[in-house]
Amino acid sequence: MNNISAKIAAISRHRLAIDGDGVTTLVVFAGCPLCCRYCLNPLTLSPNPKFKNLTPQQLYEKVSIDSLYFVATGGGVTFGGGEPCLHPDFIDEFRKLCGPQWQIRVETSLNIPSDNLAKLLDNVDQFIIDIKDTDSDIYSDYTHTDNKLVMSNLRLLADEKFCDKCIIRLPLIPGYNTDANRQSSHEKLNILGFKNYDYFNYKIKENPLWHEANKLVKS
Repeated sequence: MNNISAKIAAISRHRLAIDGDGVTTLVVFAGCPLCCRYCLNPLTLSPNPKFKNLTPQQLYEKVSIDSLYFVATGGGVTFGGGEPCLHPDFIDEFRKLCGPQWQIRVETSLNIPSDNLAKLLDNVDQFIIDIKDTDSDIYSDYTHTDNKLVMSNLRLLADEKFCDKCIIRLPLIPGYNTDANRQSSHEKLNILGFKNYDYFNYKIKENPLWHEANKLVKS
């Protein structure tokens, strides 16, 4: 698979205890299946010609400068986005290059084909999952996408005994959900076997593309 490449929006080095344990490098993929109102990285949704088109080998050469930090601290590379799970073959090839000594983490919405997720299970040490909300109406209002794949993939992770390797992010999204909604999501996920949760509040910074998507949905 030497012809694999992906558009990379950013590479951020020397992140400490932000994207998992230890010193990490965050690699941000372009492209996402969602259009969230308060998207953290709306730039990844645009056809930006300045994005770097890299192969796994090229990415490895860029990030391996910090290998000693990764190994000494239990850190490694965290793939974010955008949606990194749209690139399972890229991550697979990258894992072959770095071997097992680095931690590979993925920040994901899980709104991706289940086949993609299945390919990643042998290559990812931890999934950091922003589920938005398990309520389908809240989810679709906020993302313009349904959450059927998200719930299906959460069940797949549970079936594969991956719950302990997941951090579930439960955001309070202004104007969309409440603490009661978050507690409901927590209880549903407890039943599946998930144990690690991150409660936090979204900061309101509107994604400029959201309004256009909203017009299309309502037309």
